[in-house]
Amino acid sequence: MRWRFVRFEHHDAAMNMALDEAVSIGIASSSSPPTIRLYGWQPSAVSIGRFQSLRDEVDLERCRELGVDVVRRRTGGGAVYHDSEGEITYSLIAPERSMPGDINAAYQEICGHVVSALAALGVESRFAPINDILVGGKKISGSAQTRRNSVFLQHGTLLLDTDFERMFSVLRVSDAKNAGRQLASAKERVTGLRAHTDASRGQVLDALEKAFTAGREYQPGGWSEAELQEAGRLVATRYGTEQWNQER
Repeated sequence: MRWRFVRFEHHDAAMNMALDEAVSIGIASSSSPPTIRLYGWQPSAVSIGRFQSLRDEVDLERCRELGVDVVRRRTGGGAVYHDSEGEITYSLIAPERSMPGDINAAYQEICGHVVSALAALGVESRFAPINDILVGGKKISGSAQTRRNSVFLQHGTLLLDTDFERMFSVLRVSDAKNAGRQLASAKERVTGLRAHTDASRGQVLDALEKAFTAGREYQPGGWSEAELQEAGRLVATRYGTEQWNQER
């Protein structure tokens, strides 16, 4: 099986989610190759899980003030703040039959690529079931997956640096009185790569590409015209609409 590797590029939140789904649709119809992509969020964004309540999880007024995008994912999980400069996100999309059938095994296999990339940068990390990667006991990467129409999708984050104050200003905390305590707790539980290595963004991206493609036949590539058209349609009809993003 020959993979396509799409090197790092920035998109807004709606387009990032639309591209993942456009590739999934293409793989289901055998018109797109299995794909690994690295990307960022421009502007910064909050993504929420498929079944979350937008207004319960996100301070929409604060997002508008800061120019932070908001989008609902197709995958489950919690609300995530994606900093435009402080994060690298990956997606791996492939026929479901090519991936482990067990959810835990699939997470371990794919997160293992990130662990390998970090090792190449001199950073020791470990996979923590079900879907996290830890450095020194602190979370540096989280991920989510879905399987639909015989297509497997996993996307996840690798934190370079984290603006905790900004993150907590756009995500709603469960108890405003304890916001300070939760902020302090987050700083104790989460870390960024820049706290552990002086590797440049380019070096991190190179390490991720080598790790994700090791043992795979692949070639660097871009988007087909059909994928871009489908992604544009999905932005207009789903990911860029209030009906989808404020569904719950």
